[in-house]
Amino acid sequence: METRFLETFVLVAELGSLAEASRRLGVTPVAVAQRMQALEDEVGAPLLIRAGRRVKPTQAGYAILDRARDILVEVRSLSSLAQLDKVAGDIRLGAISTALTGILPKALHTLSTTAPELNAFLLPGTSNDLYRALLDGKIDAALLVEPPFEIAKSLRWTTLRREPLVVLCRPDQAQTDPLDLLRTEPFIRYDRNNWGGRLPDQYLRDHAITPNERYELDSIDAIAVMVRTGLGVSLVPDWSSPWPEAEALVRLDIPKPRPERAIGMLWPQSAPAGRLIETVIAAIGQD
Repeated sequence: METRFLETFVLVAELGSLAEASRRLGVTPVAVAQRMQALEDEVGAPLLIRAGRRVKPTQAGYAILDRARDILVEVRSLSSLAQLDKVAGDIRLGAISTALTGILPKALHTLSTTAPELNAFLLPGTSNDLYRALLDGKIDAALLVEPPFEIAKSLRWTTLRREPLVVLCRPDQAQTDPLDLLRTEPFIRYDRNNWGGRLPDQYLRDHAITPNERYELDSIDAIAVMVRTGLGVSLVPDWSSPWPEAEALVRLDIPKPRPERAIGMLWPQSAPAGRLIETVIAAIGQD
C-alpha cells in the first residue's frame, strides 16, 4: 500500500473535497480520484461518499481514518530520523492569521536558504481551532495565542512574541486620552470567543468601561480596516506587521499594567517532527 494513497485519503476526508485536495497536493483531480480508487480496491471497500457538493468518509472510511493518520505520522518520523546530517522532511504547521502574515514569512524565507528540504504545509485558523487540530493529530505544531488554561504536560510551549494591548484609532484622534476614546467613541470589539479577545474584554471590565459597541469581529486585520474607514476605535494586541492601512492608523498606549497577548509555538513532547519544529522556532527567533 502506497503512503501517498493514504495521504490523499486523509486530506480528502479532512477537506471534504477532491478538488481542494488536488490543489493542496499539486496533482490533477483525476489523479486524486485514481489514487482513491486504487486505495479502495486494495482495502476492498468504498471509503468516500458524496454528500451534496462535498464528500465524506463512509463507515469503512471512518474506521481506518485515525489509523491512516498514525501511519503517516510514523512514516514522516522515519524519514526525519533518516536525515541525520541535515534538516529535511514535511511539517504540518497551523498558524493564526496575524502569524501567517507577520511572523512566518521572514522565517520561511530564511528556511528556504538554510533548510531548503524542509517542506511546510500551512493551515490557517483560530487558536481554539488549531489547538483541537493539534490534539487530533491533524497538524504537527501550532503557532497561536497562549491557551487561557493550563497546558497539558504532554505538550511543549515556547513563547515567541508578546503583544501589549493598544487603542487603535485614526490620526485625528491621536491626541485624545485612550480611555476616553474607549468610553465615548463607537467601539469595534475583538471577538470575546477568541482567546486573544478575552484580554481586551477583561481590561475594559477592570477599568469599568462600558463601550458603545458597534461590531464584534474575530479578525483584527478586518478591525484595522474598519477603524481606518471611520467606523470606530478598538482595543487590540499590537500584532506583528504588516498592518493593513498602517499609515492611516494610530496605536495609543493604554495605562499600565497593560495586558499582553503571548504568541508561541505549541507541539507534542514526542512529536516525530520535533527537529523540524525547533528549526522553525529558531528561524522565527532570528527575525
